Amino acid sequence: MHKEASDGAKDCPDAPEQQVGEQQVDGQQVAEQQPSGSPAGRRAAGPVPTRLKRPRRGSVGGVLSALALVAAGGGLVSAASLMPQGPGSSRQLEAPVAAVPAGGNIGVCPGPARLLEGTPVGTDPQFSPESASAKSVVNAVVLSSTAGVLPGSRLASLKGGTLVELAKAGEPSGSATAAKPAAGAPAAPAGVVREHAVDAVSVLSADAQANRQASAGAVMSFTADDGDLRGSAAAPCQQPANDLWLVGANTALGRTAVLNLSNASTTAATVSLDLYGAKGLIHAPGSRGLLVAPGSTRSVILAGLAPGQERLGVRVRSAGGPVAAAIQQSVLRGLTPGGVDFIVPGTAPAARQVISGVEVQDPAALAALTAKPGSADAGPSLQIAVPGSSDAVVAVKLYGRDGQKALPGGGVVKAKAGAVTGVSLAGLPPDYYTIEASSDVSFTAAARVTKGLASEDASDVAWSPASARLGSQHVVPVPAAGDRFLVFGAPGGQATISYTPITADGKIRTAAAAEIAGGTTASFKVPAEVEGSPIVGYQLSAAGEPAYGAVLLQQDGTQDISTIAVAPGAVGQEQVPVTLGY
Repeated sequence: MHKEASDGAKDCPDAPEQQVGEQQVDGQQVAEQQPSGSPAGRRAAGPVPTRLKRPRRGSVGGVLSALALVAAGGGLVSAASLMPQGPGSSRQLEAPVAAVPAGGNIGVCPGPARLLEGTPVGTDPQFSPESASAKSVVNAVVLSSTAGVLPGSRLASLKGGTLVELAKAGEPSGSATAAKPAAGAPAAPAGVVREHAVDAVSVLSADAQANRQASAGAVMSFTADDGDLRGSAAAPCQQPANDLWLVGANTALGRTAVLNLSNASTTAATVSLDLYGAKGLIHAPGSRGLLVAPGSTRSVILAGLAPGQERLGVRVRSAGGPVAAAIQQSVLRGLTPGGVDFIVPGTAPAARQVISGVEVQDPAALAALTAKPGSADAGPSLQIAVPGSSDAVVAVKLYGRDGQKALPGGGVVKAKAGAVTGVSLAGLPPDYYTIEASSDVSFTAAARVTKGLASEDASDVAWSPASARLGSQHVVPVPAAGDRFLVFGAPGGQATISYTPITADGKIRTAAAAEIAGGTTASFKVPAEVEGSPIVGYQLSAAGEPAYGAVLLQQDGTQDISTIAVAPGAVGQEQVPVTLGY
C-alpha cells in the first residue's frame, strides 16, 4: 500500500499555547544552552588545568583505581582513533529496526445522526425536527485468506457485545447473511454483513492472518425523508488513531456541528482539540484534556468552543488509547433542511493533497442559489486548512471527464496560516471532478459537495476529504439503496484500476479493469446485482501512475448525496525504528 501523505506530517505545527494548569499532551522541555561567549560557555569549551594534590592516607587504592580507569580509557581512545573515519567529525549511525507483527483490522462506524437534546418537537408535523423515516445501517465485507479461511471477525457494539459474527478464528469463510454451505460444498471467499440496522456506534473487527492485516471494510449510512435531518449521510468505518484532521465544520447560525469521539480500545484516551477558524487559530477553554473512557463515545458541540465559524478545521490528538472521530454536520435554513453529513478525517497535512468524488451542478443555477441570503454554503467549495505559521500559496487543478478545467477566478489561492480558506467551485461545468492541490507549505483539505438548486426545497450536502493514493487490496463496501458510482481520478498519468464485485452470497465475481487517462476523472455506475445476487462491495487495486477513488451515493428522485473516500488497504508486518536509551 502506498503512503503518500505521511511525509507532510513532519510539518505539522506545535500545539497551541497551553492554559495555566492544563495538561501538555505531546510537548517537551528543552534544556537551556549557555552561549559560547559566556563564562559557562568558556568553561564548557575545553578542559581546565588542575593541580594534583598529595593523596590522603587511606586513599591510595582509590587513586590507583582511578589511574587504571584512565589508562583503560586511553586505550579505548587510541583504539577508536585507529578506526576509519568519514569526512565529517562524527558518524551517523542508523537506528536499529524491530519487526512489529500486523495487528487486527478495526473499523469504528459512527452512530446514527441525531438531534441535539432539548430541541423542541411536537408542533407542526411538517416541520418537526424528529424523523419518522430515519434509517441507519452498516454494510461490511471481510475477505478470506488464499487458503479460503475467513479470519475471526464480527460486527459488535462499542462496548463489545456481538451484533453479527462472521466467523470464529480458523473457521471456513461464509456470508453472515447467506445460508450456510451444504456439507462438502466449497466455502464462500468473503464474509458479508448486509444492511444491518444499528442505533449506536458499532465496530467491525477482523483478526490478522499469516502476519498480515485482514482485508476488511465497512460503511455506515443514514437516510431520512423528513425532519430537520432530512437527507443522507455515509461514512467509512475508520481505523482509530492518535492524530486526526477533520475539515469542513460550520457553526454559524442554522448550522450544527457535533464532534463524536469514540474509544474502542481498553485504554482511556485523553483528547486535545486544535481549532482552526476562518481568521486563525482559536484558543478555546475546554478544548484540552477531554477524557474518553474505554468503550464509550464523547460528544462535543463545536459551537460551544468556536461559535459563529463558517469554516472550521479540527485536529484531534489523543494521549493513551487511539480514538475514532466524526463530525455530524447539519444545515437548517429557516425551516428548510439544508442537508446532513458525517465529516471524517482526511490525510495529514502535506505539500500535496488530492480529493476525488466531487460533483458540480449547473453553474448558472448555483450562482442564483448561492446569491440568496443564508445560501452561500449551498454550492460546492474547496476548503484548505494551513496549520503552520506560514501562509500557503496553493495551486489548484481540477480534472473532469474531458481533462483539466480552469478554476473560476484563477488556479492559485493564497491560504492564511493557522486558518481555513474557502475556494468556490460553483463556476465549473457540471461533471464529476478530481481536485489536485499543491503548495510549498503543508496543508490539508476537503471539498463540499451539494445537491439541490431550489432555495424553497430541501437540499443535501456531503464532504469529501483528501485521501491517499490507491494501492492494492482495498475493500470498498457500498450501501444497498440508491444510485452508487465508483469515481476514479488520475491527476498525473495513465492508471489502471481493477475493481472486483463482491455479492451478498459471499462470492467474489469476475473482475473488471478500467484505463484512466492522465488528467481525467472517470465514473462507473454500480449495478444492483450480479447473477441474481446483490452487490455489497468491491475489491480495488490500482497500477500505473497515482490514482485516487471515492464512492458517490445518490437517491433516485431526491436531492440526497453522500461521498465515501476509499480507505487504505491492509498492511503486513512493519519495520519500526527503535531508539535505545534510558
